[in-house]
Amino acid sequence: MAKRGRKTRGKAGYMISAVAEMYNIHPQTLRLYEREGLLIPSRSNGNTRLYTQDDLERLETILNLTRDLGVNLAGIEIILNMRARMRRMQEEMQAFVDFVQKELLERSEKDREGIQNALVRVAPPQLIRSRGGSK
Repeated sequence: MAKRGRKTRGKAGYMISAVAEMYNIHPQTLRLYEREGLLIPSRSNGNTRLYTQDDLERLETILNLTRDLGVNLAGIEIILNMRARMRRMQEEMQAFVDFVQKELLERSEKDREGIQNALVRVAPPQLIRSRGGSK
């Protein structure tokens, strides 16, 4: 699920012939991956394919799946899409965790203010970490 029609923005890129030679594959294989939507290189102003470091990492994943695991192109598409979805879910989960931590910190500050204004002072609760394994 790479972006279609990307233009380069100051990023260095490798031409298709260099990438084909680096990975010992035919340039037509790279064009096939592009037609199938598995790998979408950037384009120069002259419409030359330019592969960035991110593209090369994605290509390595594709080649590992095909060469080492025998996965076909349809399977590769499914795997790459699932990996992208998992990455987005992890980012969403991290954002949620960050939000909850922020809310807890703000609530703890409000709780401390409430304790300080109480008629009877109460020490704030302290968490004690267990080292486990002790009997």
